[in-house]
Amino acid sequence: MALTSAFTSFNLPVKNVEQSRAFFTGLGFELNPQFPENENSVAIVIGDNLQVMLINQAFFNTLTEKESVDTSKYAQMTIALAFESREKVDEIVNTAVSLGGKLHAEPEDHGSMYHWGFVDLDGHLWAINYMNMDAAQG
Repeated sequence: MALTSAFTSFNLPVKNVEQSRAFFTGLGFELNPQFPENENSVAIVIGDNLQVMLINQAFFNTLTEKESVDTSKYAQMTIALAFESREKVDEIVNTAVSLGGKLHAEPEDHGSMYHWGFVDLDGHLWAINYMNMDAAQG
């Protein structure tokens, strides 16, 4: 049997936990009640058994000996999420921009996959996708 995780959490440094909380709940994501919110962090559910932990930059720096990435200059990763329709992709990206995020490139239509993205308040890259599995297979 392949190795799989029962639960996954991505930890992202943020400048302001409250502003990031408002941004992601404004997109429609919910808080994870199993991880109480505090001044240093908030857990946002982004999928089944999947969350992003938004951690105050100063506190994040105590968790690692490495320097965190300056997102104004570098991309460390892109968080890619898939949703049920092209319209939902457009809605999410447009809402992100209305909440203070920035567009990341133009929408791309590859037939079986529709892709668009945004940059959150702290410069993290989010790829929002719709994948038509029927078209991809046939």
